[in-house]
Amino acid sequence: MSHFDVIVIGGGHAGAEAARVCARGGARTAMVTMLRDAIGRMSCNPAIGGLAKGNLVKEIDALGGLMGEATDRAGIQFKVLNRSKGPAVQGPRAQCDRDLYAKAVQDILAAEPNLTIVEGAVSRLVDGGVALADGTMLTAKAIVITTGTFLRGLMHSGEQKTVGGRFGEPSAETLSDSLAALGLKLGRLKTGTPPRVAKDSVDFSKLEEAPGDEKPRPFSILTDALPLPQVLCHLTYTGAEAHELIRANLHRAPMYSGQIQATGPRYCPSIEDKVVRFAEKERHQVFVEPEGLEHPWLYMNGISTSLPPDVQDAVVRSLRGFEKAKIARYGYAVEYDFVNPEQLEPTLQVRGVSGLFLAGQINGTSGYEEAATQGFLAGINALQTVRGGEPVILRRDQAYAGVMIDDLVTLGTEEPYRMFTSRAEHRLLLGCDSVYERLSPLAERLGILDDERKRRVERRVARMSQARKTAEATVLKPEHKTLARLLQRPDFDLDRAEILKKLTEEERDGVVNELRYAGYIERQQREAEKARHDEELRIPATMSYALPGLSREMTEKLSFVRPASIGQASRIPGVTPAAIAILRMHVRRGGDLQARAPQVERAHQSNRA
Repeated sequence: MSHFDVIVIGGGHAGAEAARVCARGGARTAMVTMLRDAIGRMSCNPAIGGLAKGNLVKEIDALGGLMGEATDRAGIQFKVLNRSKGPAVQGPRAQCDRDLYAKAVQDILAAEPNLTIVEGAVSRLVDGGVALADGTMLTAKAIVITTGTFLRGLMHSGEQKTVGGRFGEPSAETLSDSLAALGLKLGRLKTGTPPRVAKDSVDFSKLEEAPGDEKPRPFSILTDALPLPQVLCHLTYTGAEAHELIRANLHRAPMYSGQIQATGPRYCPSIEDKVVRFAEKERHQVFVEPEGLEHPWLYMNGISTSLPPDVQDAVVRSLRGFEKAKIARYGYAVEYDFVNPEQLEPTLQVRGVSGLFLAGQINGTSGYEEAATQGFLAGINALQTVRGGEPVILRRDQAYAGVMIDDLVTLGTEEPYRMFTSRAEHRLLLGCDSVYERLSPLAERLGILDDERKRRVERRVARMSQARKTAEATVLKPEHKTLARLLQRPDFDLDRAEILKKLTEEERDGVVNELRYAGYIERQQREAEKARHDEELRIPATMSYALPGLSREMTEKLSFVRPASIGQASRIPGVTPAAIAILRMHVRRGGDLQARAPQVERAHQSNRA
């Protein structure tokens, strides 16, 4: 029997972040993974970031996580999406070399002296630890489960079914029983992948080019220069022939034949779903992504499918430029067990089970970025459990991570959850340009921010602060107005502002956006401040909701979610303002029950104010 402070189950994006932050925080950590070589593997498309997702990656980097670092080491095309729109809806994205990304994650983890990689499968949870399939017993003060799509994973390709959580990898068949034995309610979700095509079988002259930014912007504050050459992606489109093929074979698609009952992602549907749900559309875009600089495959983003191989062959060859294409790996769907996240605390700890945390797709989310963010925060709270420290809960006005986790534990989900900017009511406060000011001080207080990051964050904050002061004090002619005032004009030539030339592009955008949108930012800060009183008014974990004036329905809803604060209670669907008023009055009258939120929830808002 081996003892650790923390055990992390799973080697995906959530597991990597959880293991790294626990080890960096001084906890003796074991990462249990079925295949050591699969740590950090990109199961789906070889890309990181995007709208809102890119913000999550920046938040991870500001807190000391690894996803941004690994992306910069493996990135082969960087692009800020929605550049023509306002900063609140922009998002950085990077195409990655699949193999180099996994290597980067593995190299980063290998540098952590407190981390031990254990290759094996967890068969069950035991009191104070886990039992592996080979009989090995591991014990720990805290456990973080990050099993991705591997809990009773079942892959579908046409009529063929294969047990597994990812192509060529086994599933975790028995761990679900341990979770159910704890009283957790499990459900089934599904996700899918598109076919991969041999690069040398494609006529690129027939495809549209999709370049990255001329000046690529790194994800991590640690990155001075991107090490890899930047490449093109391409576009092609489905057409009438592909749509007719798909409609004619829907009876062979597992989702339509009844072979799969699980719910798939609403915002990343299969090509079968697209053709059925959007029958009026004449074509659908296919984003053709290289799997790597030297990798022989292309990833066909946009035609995720579980149709039989013969149909996939015909559909792919109907695409312009793919007339002679050879499919290197056929697309497939995978269904798997998940735990409805309403059964978790805002720390991602299982309600009523001290020291057991869940993160990633097991909580009903989709996407690398959502998983990594949960893994990092579950890891922090596992670390705090070991330390006996305060729990860490990010506010909705503090981070997209706070929005996502609050959504999950308050609302639950019946379909794979994806992060969007529209989910954040205070998104003007959550831009990538202010992420280090908002979150790095928290990581420093927790002792998980490395010295180099700390030094770089301090210099960044100082440069941006000086630029703002200079802009407010400098008067330009012939306008006879301060630079700060002139920067509020969208048509102002930024080259006239000498102080901005000393900043990185991201820092410059941060200063300009702060000045340009100052009025809107201040208004959102006031709104957030008003809401913060309810967020800080904590509800005791032992609270009985059988209160005078509350209907049975209100009592049942509150008792099921068991909100941590009045603010969270107010976001539970169906809980009325009248019920919140009764609850607020009862908590305030409780005297010593009026516990305030942990230190992290009181972290200072952005320094933009």
